[in-house]
Amino acid sequence: MIRRTILSATVLFAGLGCAIVSAAPQAGLVSPSWELDVEFFDPQRITVSTATGDQTYWYVLYRVINRTGKDVRFFPSFRIVTDTLKVVDAGDGVHPSAYDAIAALHRKDFQFFAPPAKITGLLLQGAANARESAAVFQTFDPQASSFTVYMGGLAGEKVRVNNTAFDPNQEESADNPRSFLVQRTLAVLYDLPGDPQ
Repeated sequence: MIRRTILSATVLFAGLGCAIVSAAPQAGLVSPSWELDVEFFDPQRITVSTATGDQTYWYVLYRVINRTGKDVRFFPSFRIVTDTLKVVDAGDGVHPSAYDAIAALHRKDFQFFAPPAKITGLLLQGAANARESAAVFQTFDPQASSFTVYMGGLAGEKVRVNNTAFDPNQEESADNPRSFLVQRTLAVLYDLPGDPQ
């Protein structure tokens, strides 16, 4: 059984693996901007058959409702970071048939399930306009004993901060960014069961 711990709203740097920004802004307890309601479910595994063989993935089902009082743009991002510091972005290397298999498996509870690419954009207000999907991840480091799922795009709180480690003598790149986009992010920590010995 996977154990989960929900962490308070935090910030996520767009470039994990890049230099850490030293005086990063702290998320407030109450967002000064809009914040969507999200219902998410613990990670599960699924194996799907593809032309290249069976592929196993982790996925997190979620439902998002806009109760902000205004229509907002919804562009979610999901990332797993393991305790062994492996980073896996949702959707990277995921075969499209994985979304079909998840939709079929959860059709009863997620009647309006759609792949992530089809639910982004303007999110209208109210439960009748809820979006349902899954963040799907390639299988990650088998040595990991825990991992954190980061969910971004659920709030309008974002700020660009300067990278104090930026080297102006080098060309700006993914490894040497001038700044980072920091956004309010939900972080959920999961402990994986150990090997009983």
